Amino acid sequence: MEIPAQRRSESERVVDLDHAATTRLRPEAHAAMEPFLTDRYGNPSGAHATARDAVRALDEAREQVAEHLGCAPGEVVFTSGGTEADVHAVSGGLPPRSGVPICPSTEHHAVLATVDVLGGTVLSVDRAGRIDLDDLRTRLAWLRTAATEETGPGPSVVSVMLANNELGTINDLDAVADVLADVAPGVPLHTDAVQAAPWLDVRERAAAADMVSISAHKFGGPRGSGVLVVRDRVDIAPLLHGGGQERGRRSGTVDVAGAVGLAAALAVTVADRRATAERVAGLRNDLLSRITAAPFAVRSTLGATGWPPPSGDDPDEVLPNFAHVLVADVDPEPLMFLLDAAGVRASSASSCSSGALRPSHVLSAIAAAGAGVEGAALRLTLGPETTADDVDHAVAALQAVIGRLRQHRSNPVVPGVAPDGSVPAVPTAGGTAVASGAGHS
Repeated sequence: MEIPAQRRSESERVVDLDHAATTRLRPEAHAAMEPFLTDRYGNPSGAHATARDAVRALDEAREQVAEHLGCAPGEVVFTSGGTEADVHAVSGGLPPRSGVPICPSTEHHAVLATVDVLGGTVLSVDRAGRIDLDDLRTRLAWLRTAATEETGPGPSVVSVMLANNELGTINDLDAVADVLADVAPGVPLHTDAVQAAPWLDVRERAAAADMVSISAHKFGGPRGSGVLVVRDRVDIAPLLHGGGQERGRRSGTVDVAGAVGLAAALAVTVADRRATAERVAGLRNDLLSRITAAPFAVRSTLGATGWPPPSGDDPDEVLPNFAHVLVADVDPEPLMFLLDAAGVRASSASSCSSGALRPSHVLSAIAAAGAGVEGAALRLTLGPETTADDVDHAVAALQAVIGRLRQHRSNPVVPGVAPDGSVPAVPTAGGTAVASGAGHS
């Protein structure tokens, strides 16, 4: 992928360390989409030449996606994104599947909220946020035993994300599938692979899953475009009823440009994934080692749990671009505010809280498992465009911001904010970064 030239001076530099939230549209995706935003505007549900052109483009995109995800083209359902795909998979469509949906407590809210609405059950996790397989086995066995006309239905689906969107830790879906096969054969397994898709071989890692969700904007595709893989062995009703598009599983005119852009971005991602992951893991490890050294008083969240911190050597540990840390003796809101002012884009938790800073359900879950999670949580996620210079800038900005916050911790006014609401300069590696506005992205 071509990396855009740096157009800003060092004082205006912006370093994006929030790639888990979203990514820049890849040039390949933009080029693939452009004709379908202008002249090739056909509705693939039609029968004339313009419509048939759209059908061919959609079929080609479907085949390309199927190849990379390890499924048949007919098992690919284009959606509006990861949330829709998750809700469809967990609910089973409308009307919902009969039974009790199950998921771990660290799932994305799209899964957790759907499980809650449907009266499902939530499983415990270990100190790294991974599913507790013993708890899964126990709950499945109890639900299967209790499934009578008097006590209610048995399990309807188990949803376990391939990689966590806050910590980056990876679940072993083969092990989950083994428990299902042993205790509750026939119950479908769904995985939210939204965070995993840019970094892991979903074709291999999610082979045991009956349903797989991905979202294009996590790997350089367009926002508002996603996929739900539904293996032919799975019974599922449409979530959106109407015209019967997508083989009757999702009604509504298909966004051809979005599907084509998703397929193009996924193709480039897969082609470059191994080399990109190795390079980015090295940068991530450098970032972590420097900010967890004195005088930062910053801890790797996973290292603090007693579980091995990211090493970059074992892909079964954590996604190669994730660095989740705990910052002692600072508050999260001014930390995020001043990092943004210093040109570092990061996240205090996940990216799906409407911009608000609120307690992380993931950190609460691992704390319940015995992890020590004191301090302000900071998620730093690198991307294909991240450079060594970006890491240098981020380290310098973190040092300056954390030092300022600790120095003024007793000040009731937001540290570093003048009475008129302006934000003074924050020293960085290349000199001084001056805030251009308030708030964080």
